[in-house]
This record gives sequence, C-alpha cells and structure tokens, in this order.
Amino acid sequence: MLKSYWGSTNSMAIDRRHFLIGSLVALGAARSALAAEGLAGAAATEAAYASAARRPDGTYAVLLIAADGKILREIPLSARGHDVAIEHASRRAVVFGRRPGFFALAFDLDGRREPEVFAPPADRHFYGHGFFSQDGRLLYTSEHNVESGEGVIGIYDTSGGWRRIGEFPSYGVGPHEAIMLADGKTMVVANGGFGSDPATGRESIDLAGMEPNMAFVDLATGSLKASHGLPPEINMLSVRHLAANAKGEVWFGGQWQGGLEDSPELIGRASLDKSISIIEPADPMGVSLKGYIGSVAMSADGRYLAASAPRAGRIVYADTETGRIVHEVKIEDGCGIAESGGSEFVMSSGHGVVRFEHDGARAPDMLSFTGTEFDNHLRRV
Repeated sequence: MLKSYWGSTNSMAIDRRHFLIGSLVALGAARSALAAEGLAGAAATEAAYASAARRPDGTYAVLLIAADGKILREIPLSARGHDVAIEHASRRAVVFGRRPGFFALAFDLDGRREPEVFAPPADRHFYGHGFFSQDGRLLYTSEHNVESGEGVIGIYDTSGGWRRIGEFPSYGVGPHEAIMLADGKTMVVANGGFGSDPATGRESIDLAGMEPNMAFVDLATGSLKASHGLPPEINMLSVRHLAANAKGEVWFGGQWQGGLEDSPELIGRASLDKSISIIEPADPMGVSLKGYIGSVAMSADGRYLAASAPRAGRIVYADTETGRIVHEVKIEDGCGIAESGGSEFVMSSGHGVVRFEHDGARAPDMLSFTGTEFDNHLRRV
C-alpha cells in the first residue's frame, strides 16, 4: 500500500481542472509511448496482471505485467491511480483515480488503441473502483454525490467516448468496491458508511454515524434486492473490498475507523439471502492486523479468500468452506492480490515486490523492482 509520503490532499483544496488537464498531458505521453512501440508490441499481448503504481521518477502509471513478473508496458497517469477494471473479451481496461477521483483512463491491454480520458460529472467523484457488464457494453462505477452525500453507481457507455448515460443509488454512503456476481445480473456494493469532503481531499465525514452495508442490486433495474448491515457495536467497521465465488457468496475486508485497541475482526461474508457473518479466528486478529484490510481476492477454484493487511505486513487466507484462517504470508507493505490459477495468488507491495505464491509444492517466486511502488490493487488480465 502506498504510503502517505506520496502527499496528502487533506491540506489543500482540490482543483478539478488540475486532474483533467493533467490527465490530458498523461494521455499525450501515453500516445507517444504507444507510437514508439508501434501500438502493438508482441510482448504486450502476454500481459497477465495490471496495477497502478508510482514509478522511480516519482510519476504515476498503470503497469502491465507478464506472468513471469516482467513489466511489459507503462501507461502514464496524471495522478495516483487506484483500481483497474478489466473487460476480458475485448481486452480493454479502465484505471480510476484514487478517492476522490476526478479522472479515469481507458486503455487497450494489447496497445492497439490509444488511451482515452473521461471524468464524472462536476457534482460527482469516483471512489476508485468499477466493473464492466457481462457483455462489455457498460461500465459501472462507484461514485459520491457531492451535494447530497449519498452514494451512486454511475453507468458509462463503452462504445465510444465513455459517455455517462445514467446512474442509480448505491443504497448507502461511501460506496467503495462494487462487483458483479457470476449470474451477470446482480451487483454487490460495499457501502463504506461514510463520505469524503472533496474540498479537502480525503477528509472523512460523520464517522460516528456510520451505517456500512453490503447492498445487492439488480443490474437491469437498479432496484435493491437485499441490504445487509453490521450490528451497532461495530458500526465503525467500514465495508470496503469484495470478492465472490461462483456460489454467490460474497466476502469482504473491512477497515476499522475507531481506536485501534477496539478493532473487531475485519473479514466477513454474506449472500443475497444471508446476512453478514464476521469470521472469528481462534486468536483475535483485528488489532494485530492494524484494523485495516487493503484488498481481497478469491482463488480461481473458489476455495480460499486472501486478504491483505499492509499496515501489519501480512496477508491471511480464509478457507471459504470452513470460515477459518488457514494460512499467512508476511510481506512488508503488501496490499495487491490477484488469483493466479487453482488455489494460488500473486501479491504486490508498496516496496516494488511481486510475490508468486504456490500451492505448497514449492517456495514462492519473488521479484523486486527498485524504486517502483505498487498501489493497493493488482488485477489479473
């Protein structure tokens, strides 16, 4: 997870034009880079993972990474990126600016088309996450209604220009990650429970009154199918990141907004017809994980959930059948996680490390990129 030394926006007003103009500058740089590569280098077709990062020269980019860990291509960004949404069929992707995000950059995974910058309306900002519809025609994004303070899901047409064509409620405040279930019809939103003031950057609003929830939403109509909240005694556990298996079971990683000494357990699960249950390990872990889960990922076979705790330098595995914590990996500032087939995962860190975990058969493979700082999320292409 990238550290605060990247620079906080809390102490200065956000100038929306800075992000948009800067994005256009980055777009120009990306076009130059693509031109230099001839738009379609053979190596680019081998990209296996994508992550936002800070480069050694202090600038920002999206990095495309091969299955062996080699960085194949860098697409410049004007500011810090957060998560990357992948559309596998057309091999397109979108990286979102970190909350409060005022830009997104759409790009071709194989470098055949020029990147495109787009932005939310003036009274909205991105929360850093989004996903494509099953047919790839729409992009759904988690957003903040600046005027009302409510969460919304923005809907963008991917066919040309990334035009925003509508929105519907997130059914909560502070929607962070949103994902689509395997049925292709249901979206799940992690409503964190609090908003941010874009005038001051990332300053949180009304923590005491938090009402986090997991909202299950009909993608066709935008209607609410179910909403599962947390009990009042842990209302300050912000539901942030999600991963689902083929059975429709959705796991989440939370971030505790109260005093660290009071941190509850941070990992839970729910489904459309089952309320949230918090995983209770044999030995309490909330405090030792520093009250913070930065990312979650489901293994390809659906058996394990990996949850990163970058502040504690640990990644824990939960068995989705038993609900028990069964494994732990120590990786300093490790936050990004992606499945890599079977029960295996790939991990990235804010210190430029990429770690390939294996299913007990052999030791992990470790690669280090000096001066590179991977952001919070790693996605499989």
